[in-house]
Amino acid sequence: MDDAPKDQAGLPRELRFLKTLVTILTVVMIAGVITITALLVIRLNDTGTAPVITVAPGDFDLPDGVGVTGFQLAGQHVIVIGDDGMVRVFDAESGAQVQELALPEG
Repeated sequence: MDDAPKDQAGLPRELRFLKTLVTILTVVMIAGVITITALLVIRLNDTGTAPVITVAPGDFDLPDGVGVTGFQLAGQHVIVIGDDGMVRVFDAESGAQVQELALPEG
């Protein structure tokens, strides 16, 4: 009754090809999930090499009456902009003032 050519397994050739494609897709998807899981485990268990430096504007000695309008961590230095128009650069570890610059008027 069925005129479709059959292979040795008794399935039509087109169905056998489709079955092979589904099997290959399944294997590739399983390999992908295993790879992504392994990469996540490796990445999340990485301790990192750079130390985390935590600083706050109150950690640095500013003149009395000067408020902080800007604060930035730049490598091993902390830049604090005061409301008096001065930019002060501090060492992040010791808290010592390294440089003081006046902002241009304007």
